[in-house]
Amino acid sequence: MTANPDESSIDVGRIGFGAMHLSERGRPSRPIAIETVHAALDAGARLIDTADAYCQHSGETGHNEVLVTEALEKWTGDRSSITVATKGGHVRDRYGGWSVDGRPEHLEAAAHASRARLHTDMIDLYQFHRPDPNVEFGRSVGALAHLQREGVVRHVGLSNVDVAQIELAGAIVHVSSVQNELSPMELDSLPVVAWCHHAGVPFIVWAPFGGRERGRTLADDPMLNPFMSTAVDMGTTVYQVVLAWLMSLSPMVVPIPGASRPSTITDSIAAQMVLLDDAALTTLDRAVAQRAGTGNVDRDLEALRALAVAKSEELA
Repeated sequence: MTANPDESSIDVGRIGFGAMHLSERGRPSRPIAIETVHAALDAGARLIDTADAYCQHSGETGHNEVLVTEALEKWTGDRSSITVATKGGHVRDRYGGWSVDGRPEHLEAAAHASRARLHTDMIDLYQFHRPDPNVEFGRSVGALAHLQREGVVRHVGLSNVDVAQIELAGAIVHVSSVQNELSPMELDSLPVVAWCHHAGVPFIVWAPFGGRERGRTLADDPMLNPFMSTAVDMGTTVYQVVLAWLMSLSPMVVPIPGASRPSTITDSIAAQMVLLDDAALTTLDRAVAQRAGTGNVDRDLEALRALAVAKSEELA
């Protein structure tokens, strides 16, 4: 089967669900994991993010993809409305350690295996998980372009990349999404957000709370007190305020909070209904810039706010 590269935009909604926690150490029971996926979908998530490397060790590669597939097949909603994004190029060893493998032959074999585990003819969105320093980046991306031409994947995305890498990839294949880390504590990808805003490409946010461990103590970070104060004033949670702040940076920003309990992800998905006014955004931007301690963050945030205003005026 062959297919023309799909250069149409991909609709992943405003907030999705990162399923990784359902397969790592400390994961919930399978019934609770499936309930958590269903809770995310029932709450309005239209993107589920998975990867073949979301597992405890190499002996269970694909654990998360199989789990997501089972949950979707048991869900009573409209499957056609859901985008499943998976990734290849990150690998686990038998002890659970992480490594990368960007060889074209590995990526092509991994994509075919993911397609089988996802019980689909064509993967909705396949993302290169992380560049391999030992493999020319263009060769890795070329493998994804080949997979798209062969009809194995519909859309191609990138993860953990900078603007230069996105532009290099764009000369090889249409880049439908970028997935990088972004949170009030990790802001290196703000220039990538600006690129995605201009290009109309979804910027999918992993670790929106700064990672699982840091997320548990988010409310205890004194430099982020304004997020807690805003949550109290609005009668919501600090996690919803963080997600709402991230989404306010650009309509292209799509956080994918993780969870291992239905109630947690239901709370997170509800963040798309939290509207921060200009005063709150100014206060939160100032807190984030002060915590970062660099003028670059202040400048990048101001530039993104100006872009958002220009977009609003264009749509008015």
